[in-house]
Amino acid sequence: MARSYRFLHYDVFTDHLFGGNQLAVFLDGRGLETETMQAVAKEMNFSETTFVLPPETAGTDVRMRIFTPGEELPAAGHPTIGSTFALARTGVIARGRERFVFGLGVGPVPVSLTWTGDDLSFAWMTQLNPAFGDPIADPSGAAAALSLPPAAVAGTGLPVQIVSCGVPFLFVPLTTRSAVDGASVNRDALDQLLRSSGASAHGVFLFSKQPGDDRATVYSRMFAPDIGVAEDPATGIASGPLGCYLVRHKVVTPEKAESMLSLQGVKMGRPSHVHISIGLDKGEIASVRVGGESVLAGEGTLYL
Repeated sequence: MARSYRFLHYDVFTDHLFGGNQLAVFLDGRGLETETMQAVAKEMNFSETTFVLPPETAGTDVRMRIFTPGEELPAAGHPTIGSTFALARTGVIARGRERFVFGLGVGPVPVSLTWTGDDLSFAWMTQLNPAFGDPIADPSGAAAALSLPPAAVAGTGLPVQIVSCGVPFLFVPLTTRSAVDGASVNRDALDQLLRSSGASAHGVFLFSKQPGDDRATVYSRMFAPDIGVAEDPATGIASGPLGCYLVRHKVVTPEKAESMLSLQGVKMGRPSHVHISIGLDKGEIASVRVGGESVLAGEGTLYL
């Protein structure tokens, strides 16, 4: 006889339906093998699907596994934020609780919570402090990987660089919002770029510091074809390192480091607002947080 597995469907990094990044949260993943979780994530076909499990590590409240349609991830942003909202809605996180700790592949990941009455209204995910790769010397390779002219990258005066706060991404600055919108991945050129630099990355994150929106710090897109995500409407685990990049290269002033906003997903018709807070201590990065809102879009049951 088939077992039933309940899931909630959230739109994450948005305050309204049909925006943000979709997420399926399976509230009790006990009894599912890794291969089954991967098959379920492929069936759901969202950027990520999460499975909540009992805690295995001291100091954590739950264990959580995160899958794209193509592979398991050690950490991810919108799955952590969205799953926080799901667990608050179902009472796993008690009303008014201010801190909750997920056990992820990278280790314990704390989330801080803000409530409006009985409802969770905002969540901040703490990420690892950044690791910066060496800048890629020739920006023309990055431009070719995005089917853009070299000047679209070189004209920024900023480096192409891999940065990781637990998961590495290749960051490519572009001169304008229209350049960001005009980009498309050339898989062969992207593979060549990464091979020639000796680097590895889960995806390529492109942004412009001319967002065309007074609220936003940058306008961005993210492609991760190698893990089954052609384009992601909101990438929390890349937004922490994005903030670190912006601080390191003085795109933002220290005064703005704790209140940045990445506008992502517009090109896909799913606008997302990813809040970024980089804490500084004597000019050095001391903390990395990414936060946002989530909206319940639906719920269902999968029979396995």
